[in-house]
Amino acid sequence: MVSQLFIIGGFIFAIMGGVHALLSVIDVFRPTQFAPMDDSVRLAMKSTGVRFSTGRANVWDAWLGFNISHGLGMFLFGAAAVWLGRNLEHVEVARAVLAIPVVIGLAYFLLSVRFWFYAPAVGSAIATACFVAAWWSY
Repeated sequence: MVSQLFIIGGFIFAIMGGVHALLSVIDVFRPTQFAPMDDSVRLAMKSTGVRFSTGRANVWDAWLGFNISHGLGMFLFGAAAVWLGRNLEHVEVARAVLAIPVVIGLAYFLLSVRFWFYAPAVGSAIATACFVAAWWSY
């Protein structure tokens, strides 16, 4: 059951991350999902540089890059949790290591509650609950 819980939680994060990355890539060509409702804001983002860069990056491109990399990171985190679940019986893992997905999942949950919207909050809550139950049962 521990393995299945890691697999379920990992799949949830991998799906959320993959969808996020895919929608962000679509926005590179046709701004829709992560674009501001008021297109004049996106145009202002495109015409405004980022102070940290050497003037090459504009805010819109940085926004897209951050969203794509965020989605890929969530996907990789989810894939690692799935791998862990599939290989748990074949590898020796300290209980403390199994707490890592719990901590990362909780961080994603708190970020989604504070900065995003309900769908990622619900998804990360369910996935993190799976990780907590797996860790507790190990």
